[in-house]
Amino acid sequence: MSGDYQGDAIQVLEGLEAVRQVPGMYLGETDNGEALHRCIWEVVDNAVDEHLAGYNDIIEVTIHKDGAVSVRDYGRGIPVDTHPDKGISAATVVMTHLHAGGKFDNEAYKVSGGLHGVGVSAVNAVSEELVMTIHREGRIWEQTFHAGIPAADIKPTGDSDSTGTIIRFKPDLSFFSNIQEFDYEDINERLKETAFLNGGLEIILIDERDGSEPVIHKYDGGIAEFVQVLGERAVSLHREVIRLVGEREDSDGKIVEVDAALLWGDAYSEKIQCYTNIIRNRDGGTHLSGLRGSLTRTLNSYGQSRDLLKKVGNLSGDDIREGLTAVISIKHPDPSFSSQAKDKLVTSEVQGIVETVVNDKLGEFLEENPQIAKTIIEKAILSNTAREAARKARDLTRRKGVLEGGGLPGKLADCQSRDPAECEIYLVEGDSAGGSAKTGRDRRTQAILPLRGKILNVERQQKNPAKVFQNNEIQTMIRAFGAGIGNRDPDAEEGEEMEEGLFDPTKLRYSRIIIMCDADVDGAHIRTLILTFLWRFMKEAITCGHVYIAQPPLYQLTRGRESRYAYSDGERDAYMKELTADKPNAKVSVQRYKGLGEMNPDQLWTTTMDPEERTLLKVTVDDALAADELFEILMGEDVPSRRAFIERHAKGVTYLDV
Repeated sequence: MSGDYQGDAIQVLEGLEAVRQVPGMYLGETDNGEALHRCIWEVVDNAVDEHLAGYNDIIEVTIHKDGAVSVRDYGRGIPVDTHPDKGISAATVVMTHLHAGGKFDNEAYKVSGGLHGVGVSAVNAVSEELVMTIHREGRIWEQTFHAGIPAADIKPTGDSDSTGTIIRFKPDLSFFSNIQEFDYEDINERLKETAFLNGGLEIILIDERDGSEPVIHKYDGGIAEFVQVLGERAVSLHREVIRLVGEREDSDGKIVEVDAALLWGDAYSEKIQCYTNIIRNRDGGTHLSGLRGSLTRTLNSYGQSRDLLKKVGNLSGDDIREGLTAVISIKHPDPSFSSQAKDKLVTSEVQGIVETVVNDKLGEFLEENPQIAKTIIEKAILSNTAREAARKARDLTRRKGVLEGGGLPGKLADCQSRDPAECEIYLVEGDSAGGSAKTGRDRRTQAILPLRGKILNVERQQKNPAKVFQNNEIQTMIRAFGAGIGNRDPDAEEGEEMEEGLFDPTKLRYSRIIIMCDADVDGAHIRTLILTFLWRFMKEAITCGHVYIAQPPLYQLTRGRESRYAYSDGERDAYMKELTADKPNAKVSVQRYKGLGEMNPDQLWTTTMDPEERTLLKVTVDDALAADELFEILMGEDVPSRRAFIERHAKGVTYLDV
């Protein structure tokens, strides 16, 4: 009986079984390649830790033809002697027990990326086979695991005149879906990034699958060289990268090292990458807050002391960081993160430490380089001027909406409900499709806003953001959503009153903003233009999970009175077999839908708008910096970068509307 809840219902997962049951908890998303590639990062990070400890200068990563990956370092090698508590080899303990490692007390490692003792054992858990080879104390030791379970005890296999560890693992693909092959470009970029963060470390990548030449990453310039590469698409405002290096003690007397590199250019967005113990923190954290706060404070203080800010007063953080490319890297003996994925640093003391170091070092730099300081502040003043013009245009748009009658555009077919939680708005390409959607919708909860033609490409209006608010279709969306326009300053303190008129997701009139475009190239372009606008001016609509993409069918297959709607070529082929199963030569009519206007209201409702039957794709962002860069490349004015992107990815194109 389901209500009979007794002690025998409590399960205890021993060893690595917890990882095998819920791998996503330990390694990230299992359906988009994140967890698969994190297996490599976890092993590589351990090898880098040996470098940070001063014992290893070379890491070799090999992608094998059979789908396995091996990572070799030339560090000390994992200890093979018997663990005093477990009674088995310490190396075996590391591979088979969660939260086992040498990084908890800061004795073997002063700083490290892998702190939780989970990474390599989690990799072992999701591998159909893992072979550990250790060179230590003149011997070679080897042990093989299957699904995380040792095939036999660790044993010596020969003599060695070197030291280090080799981990070769072959992932069990049953744990991973959609993406099941290692992506060379992703791996290469991550290893390149790691080499930049560890000046002098040599990382070699070998891909045996295509027989290509090994790639060697070694950058003696460290993060200063890294920043130059990250900002290479912009014209730099100063020749030398500004390097800020310092250290401070935390409340426990432990040393926290801060290393920041700054480069301002003529771009219109900021690009700041954050690292803790060489681990990328995609969501930033306290070191990012410290850097942002200190930049705003130090540059305003300098500008005021030199009478450079007479016309604008204080500059905002957004003004100061416009065009900034930066890397902030800290080394902390005991950092805390928001999750095992280490995407966000949450150690509170770090913010103050970074602020102190950056205030001191940047202040010294500005005093010693007054011309560079003036150039940076002049760039920020121009940003402030453009931002003020955009604010006035934004306010004018808001006032215009009110004067025209309640702020709602006339072309909006609003829904009856006033509860945002159950309401949704469809942004529909064209008046024809908009008419069908208005007729076929659920009038109680579904609003329809038809958009005529292609909206303004806002990415190309970074010099003149005020022009964005003059576009009729954009004005219409702003007024329909009812939540303001413009992204909030990320430096704003929690609970701080927000500037009037900025986008506030809590004020959205609809919980779902659904982009519904034709299934052709023009439709894809319009969808991208809308997403670009939302990302640049209503970012939290995306990050808070309010934006979706409707999936209209590509085909209708009809045999007699039987019909099927197919949303992919694979579905089309499957339905074709289904409809001709009893009569292979039966005639099946196949209609390819390229425009929403080709469907009548009933068809549009059934296939694309009925909550019980439709397919919606939720727009999510895994890496905000990567998203920024992609919008810049694809929608901006940098033609050479866009061409290079197209050439690099041309072979992966699966759909051409020709």
